[in-house]
Amino acid sequence: MVERLVPDELWELFQRVVPEAPSRPQGGGRRRHGDREVLAAIVFVATSGCTWQQLPSASFGPSGATAHRRFAEWTKARVWAKLHRLVLDELGSRGELDWSRCAIDSVNMRALKKGDLTGPNPVDRGKYGSKIHLITEQTGLPLSVGISGANLHDSQALIPLVQGIPPIRSRRGRRRRSPAKLHADKGYDYDHLRRWLRGRGIKHRIARKGIESSTRLGRHRWTIERTMSWLAGCRRLHRRYERKAEHFLGFTSIACTLICYRRLAK
Repeated sequence: MVERLVPDELWELFQRVVPEAPSRPQGGGRRRHGDREVLAAIVFVATSGCTWQQLPSASFGPSGATAHRRFAEWTKARVWAKLHRLVLDELGSRGELDWSRCAIDSVNMRALKKGDLTGPNPVDRGKYGSKIHLITEQTGLPLSVGISGANLHDSQALIPLVQGIPPIRSRRGRRRRSPAKLHADKGYDYDHLRRWLRGRGIKHRIARKGIESSTRLGRHRWTIERTMSWLAGCRRLHRRYERKAEHFLGFTSIACTLICYRRLAK
């Protein structure tokens, strides 16, 4: 089970970003569970959607409480974002990333608890929820991800998301962090966003309100809609269970990492 959820190549990448276990100068205490077993337990929670209490510890070793504590510890150390970037670096060095056309979009998730970065969803009868914002490259691999309250307008996430694309290795030349062209629907139809993109050498293809249909962008934007369905394969994201925003973002980053790793493992 552990080797299936955390294959050798993914484990090797994870070892490069996980912080060292804290030492106990006074000695004593319980033996710390192995990082690979704990990582497998966290991946199981992310993909199956079970709660920490429902985690079958007999299959992994660590209990749900132990896995939850380690998840919080690694989230604070930004391990999930670093792992996602490492997988993107591996893909970039192999020429697997297509920067010619990228797309941006968002999806709403209902929150079961009020917490950081939640808000009333205007399209869900005002129920509290969060948004996952995403930028994907031409083939649908997520490059940048962020979360917000469900009441945040999509347009306000474009600049932080583009700025959040990390410098990623290329097969040749220096690292790259900006697409040649960005596709977006009418929710991003603002002149200041077009000017901002042009100022950074990024061509834009944003549907204009009252002038053209968003469906005209479909032949390029369907890839990000498919990526949203891939995110739904991470069942922990069907609802937001976490009160802390960084924990919900952590699960979102894990889902993006697994999407990218599947391409890497082909």
